[in-house]
Amino acid sequence: MSHQNNIYQQEDVDSYGTYGEGGGGYGYQADYPSQEEDAASDVTEGHDEEDQMYEGEYQGIPHPDEMKATQRAARAKARAAGSVASELEELSEQYEDIMEDCGHGRFQWTLFVVLGLALMADGVDCFVVAFVLPSAEKDLCLSNAEKGMLGLIVFLSMMVGAFLWGGLADKVGRRRCLIVALAINCVFAFLSSFAQSYGFFVFFRLLSGIGIGGTVPIVYSYFSEFLQMNKRGEHLSWLCMFWMTGGIYASFTAWGIIPRYGWGFSMGTEFQFHSWRVFVLVAALPAIASLVGLTFMPESPRFLLENAKHDEAWMILKQVHDTNWRAKGQPEKVFTVTQIKAPKTAEDEFIEIQSATGTAVQRWAVRSLSLCKLVLKNVVSLLSAELRFATLFMAIIWFCMAFSYYGLSVWFPDMIKHLQYEEYQSKVKVFYKERVENFHFNFTLENQIHKEGEYIRDKFINIEMKSMRFEDSLFEDCIFEDIRSTNTVFENCTIRSTVFYNTDLWEEKFIDCKMENVTFMHNKQGCHLDTVEENDVLIYLVSFLGSLAVLPGNIISALFMDKIGRIKIIGGSMLISSGCTFFLFLSSSQSAIIALQCLFCGVSVAAWNGIEVVTVELYPASKRATAFGVLNALCKLAAVLGSSIFTSFVGITNIVPILLSFTALLCGGFVALKLPDTRDKVLQ
Repeated sequence: MSHQNNIYQQEDVDSYGTYGEGGGGYGYQADYPSQEEDAASDVTEGHDEEDQMYEGEYQGIPHPDEMKATQRAARAKARAAGSVASELEELSEQYEDIMEDCGHGRFQWTLFVVLGLALMADGVDCFVVAFVLPSAEKDLCLSNAEKGMLGLIVFLSMMVGAFLWGGLADKVGRRRCLIVALAINCVFAFLSSFAQSYGFFVFFRLLSGIGIGGTVPIVYSYFSEFLQMNKRGEHLSWLCMFWMTGGIYASFTAWGIIPRYGWGFSMGTEFQFHSWRVFVLVAALPAIASLVGLTFMPESPRFLLENAKHDEAWMILKQVHDTNWRAKGQPEKVFTVTQIKAPKTAEDEFIEIQSATGTAVQRWAVRSLSLCKLVLKNVVSLLSAELRFATLFMAIIWFCMAFSYYGLSVWFPDMIKHLQYEEYQSKVKVFYKERVENFHFNFTLENQIHKEGEYIRDKFINIEMKSMRFEDSLFEDCIFEDIRSTNTVFENCTIRSTVFYNTDLWEEKFIDCKMENVTFMHNKQGCHLDTVEENDVLIYLVSFLGSLAVLPGNIISALFMDKIGRIKIIGGSMLISSGCTFFLFLSSSQSAIIALQCLFCGVSVAAWNGIEVVTVELYPASKRATAFGVLNALCKLAAVLGSSIFTSFVGITNIVPILLSFTALLCGGFVALKLPDTRDKVLQ
């Protein structure tokens, strides 16, 4: 047995230096070498292979090896019938044959989980700010403008990250860029949880978003290059489920952590660490787990071959082959590839400067400038003659889908809040010309309007005032002590000889009021969190149900992606989603809106799966991550526009959001039907 292993190792060494040299291709044996028969495991000893019969033979089902051989023969015949293949086309065919022999097994499933966690981290990050904002706005004293900027900065930073890391991944490497991007996200997400001021919090979330923005374009490009053609559509679609899992994880953890006001600590009045900050830390766990897993994963061999790193690519492909077949109980199978033809990439070599030339900073600057030029050149190449129409069609589809999806995703919860507000306002109690003397208010005052009232020698001590409004009223010889207020104002009131002690009733809460001998003592500094009851958990429930509703659509699209085809799934799903938008006219109650959100999310996810699969398959390896990054950046821009436009019509009219989403989805669906079918296309 040891003698046979020595022969096997020697064969690998002898053939190791022949990558891309002579022969015009790669050495590949149709069957395994003769020593494989002697290398049979102990389990197979004593069995005559000729006596064994493939179980499907009884039913006339071809053996998988026969199917592979037939597919290869068909591809070879197509090449022979066509024009002379380029080096890249030859590499694509060779690489597909190699991945078929490596099989689909333990290696791909391990990588699937690791990259899925990175995709899950992206899904979580899209929800973090929305979930913490109700608490953070009190903790950080945010104005409406600052809240809007915080929500905007997340998508803008992710847009920059997608463009940046997608371009770098085609020049520096998928694995390396993903590790750096996730590390940046983890570090600055951690720092943002401790930020005590609005400025630092926005800055850290901005850098965190730039990091996480690179995950989507890199993850799909990276994983697709370890999949064979007949597995690609299905398993890339299964990978999409992790984004949905991220939404479920974020909703569930926010629901369980943020309302728990006691989950935190403080160090004096300068440092406060409340429960929403704990949630920010917990939300970073998927990114940390993926980062740890990536340290054990190899670089994409296809990227290495594109950059003429043949030896490294061969070793990784051998690792994939051996890992899969060993897990299947067939360690005797030998990796038979001896030569791999790779394209010349001389023009993409980085400019190197001798150590004696200039300083280290100058050398770094020149290398960085060279890298930027290469990335921008790759971006411009997406508009070349052979890719121009594909890029234009995909840009329209990405934009239309993101504009409708993210616009409605924000519109749904905002409409629910609006309906809640209307219901709350309908229950308001109005008091006219009441006169209260020598009374001790020791209970919560909520949702009331007091007009032309008189309050003489009254005490308001250790109470909460929620949505209270006093108009044209008189307060004389009153005491306000230990008051916590929310949406409380005094308008055109007269306040005489009154003491405010340890309250948050600041100057801006007194509108056009007349003050006479009024004392403010030890006012509360900064802002405060609302009580547990005021943390509305409905937003978590809505997001949780919306993410969960994606599951059926995800499963169906994954199972039929390779059977029906990507184009039909994208076009059909977008057209059906456009029809679903008309049901929004029935959104007259909270339960109806939640049901419509679940329906829309469940249908539209199939389109997202198809879009991401087609984006991977339309572009060659040297431009794949760049194209995905550019299109994903456009997606984030559409998300910003959609959410801004749709929310501006909340409480005004439903017609405009419905017509906009319907038109965008209809347009995107018809454009998708013009795309070429990439189902049986070898990955370029």
